[in-house]
Amino acid sequence: MARNELRPVVTLRSTAGTGSSYVTRKNRRNTPDRLELCKFDAAAGQHVLFREAR
Repeated sequence: MARNELRPVVTLRSTAGTGSSYVTRKNRRNTPDRLELCKFDAAAGQHVLFREAR
């Protein structure tokens, strides 16, 4: 499968200020805005909001 610009790789950074991050893919056609997900931050020890970093 060829990688294309429709589903780019994005980095999700923690808003807790711990420096934790996740790497995922998103569909730009369905979600043109920045992605925000509530995921587990191991450094903080709880679920926090992760925002897309560009």
